[in-house]
Amino acid sequence: MTKIVLTGGGTAGHVMPHIAMLQAYKKVGWEIIYVGSFGIEKALIEKENIPYFAIQTGKLRRYFSFRNLSDLFRIVWGFAQSVYLLIKIRPDLVFSKGGFVSVPVAFAAWILRIPVVSHESDLTPGLANRLIAPICRFLFYAFPDTRALIRVKASAEAGIPVRPSLYRGDKDRGLGFCGFKP
Repeated sequence: MTKIVLTGGGTAGHVMPHIAMLQAYKKVGWEIIYVGSFGIEKALIEKENIPYFAIQTGKLRRYFSFRNLSDLFRIVWGFAQSVYLLIKIRPDLVFSKGGFVSVPVAFAAWILRIPVVSHESDLTPGLANRLIAPICRFLFYAFPDTRALIRVKASAEAGIPVRPSLYRGDKDRGLGFCGFKP
């Protein structure tokens, strides 16, 4: 059975596309494990009954903050935890959605020679995806204009995965709920 580690987090935007793809992964028989932080992704993924492992991680702020210093140690610790987890899990692939938690996981996978694939949902690539792009076997992106900002050849436009439940919404109910006029 193919075993995939999903990673990404910090915001729901990094997690929801993973959730949108879960049924497709299960349909082809893949075993899914999630490695994230102690943030929002933990609660979202645990609702999906997916094995979840939390690691320490830090955020690289692009402005002066004393937290940058302590977060460097958290990133190094998260990398060590990721190496340990990936050796224990032995996945066939790591699929990153970006966000600060994905950086130590992706680099641990690269060190262990586990292929890394990533997806960028934003028009402008985020810092995490820019950092891991050189080690990715393939990088998917959502918008045609993003291609000019991606510095890897192995890439393709893929759009953004959407949960099937969103297609079952009721237009009139949505308009009424938001107070919009048709």
